[in-house]
Amino acid sequence: MDSDIKNEVFVDEYTGGLVGPSLGFAATIKDGGHIRCVVPPGCWGPMITPEFRGGHEVTRPVAVEGARVGDALAITIEYMRVLSLATSSGTMVTNNAAFGDDPFVDKKCPGCGTPWPASRVEGTGESSVRCVKCGAVVNPFGFEEGYTIVFDHDDHIGLTVDDANAHDFAQRAREMAALPPNARQHPILLFEPHTIPGTLARLRPFIGNIGTTPSADLPDSHNAGDFGNFLVGAHHPYGMTLETLNRVKTDAHLDTNEVRPGAILICPVKIDGGGVYIGDCHANQGDGELGLHTTDITAEASVRVNVIKNLSLDGPILLPVAEDLPFIARPYSKEELEAGERLAQRYHIKLQRSAGPVQF
Repeated sequence: MDSDIKNEVFVDEYTGGLVGPSLGFAATIKDGGHIRCVVPPGCWGPMITPEFRGGHEVTRPVAVEGARVGDALAITIEYMRVLSLATSSGTMVTNNAAFGDDPFVDKKCPGCGTPWPASRVEGTGESSVRCVKCGAVVNPFGFEEGYTIVFDHDDHIGLTVDDANAHDFAQRAREMAALPPNARQHPILLFEPHTIPGTLARLRPFIGNIGTTPSADLPDSHNAGDFGNFLVGAHHPYGMTLETLNRVKTDAHLDTNEVRPGAILICPVKIDGGGVYIGDCHANQGDGELGLHTTDITAEASVRVNVIKNLSLDGPILLPVAEDLPFIARPYSKEELEAGERLAQRYHIKLQRSAGPVQF
């Protein structure tokens, strides 16, 4: 076996908001191998970092031995742990002078017009991210309503904080966000939003953007059928037709809270090797990210990847943990099957153990 093909790899390198074939692979694992990683927050941090060309900061992709176009990869979420001590989030407003077609993708400096300008941090608040070249405030996003939430990892809860604590966290934003050393985003805690202090929230982390590499370079946040539609007809370098989008995307940006430890995601292989990447982890979320944003966090994660030969998919299939299934669709317990056998015997019917109701 090739000595460069590993049973397990650790990834701590990240893309600048893109996913696609041009990025290459960080490593190659065996069929059935494991990927461990520390993942920086998605959404808000990358959104206010004008160098980024997408809305997330995902891991560099990992190839899987034997995976070929037309196969599928079964990604089992084995482990996940929240590392951030706090984060900020909320509903957004945009600065139209700081982008072209799409504020997540084609950012520019409203002062000097430089595309994807280098930026620096000066102080805290929504004017803290500035263009290195001309000094203008350069972030394309701000908060309409925002909050800062601190986490209790032992009790799995979070609490929104007041202005004093939000300001304190902003002054040590990188530490409180627990950003890994190679992360290049500006932490959103810098903006110190502080509405609705004292609100309690349960924590149940999940992965918002996980899957396989698309067959053309895309903004990482736009590797999806819904968000990807903003690429259709766009004038920036990642604009494309709807036909092209549907052909190249792998729909890794699911943002469903069921992609958590114990779940299995079966993903299409659209480039040889598959190219598994992970990003956009959240501390919690309701049934869908309808407000566009939730609690973006740094997280540690581990997955196992198995090749399924000759399974051609257009997008991912999610096999959630049993408790996330609708009540009617959960696997039957031993006691339920025994009760079913008794009922079947009473009416001289053979119990069909391999059949059950389906809920759509």
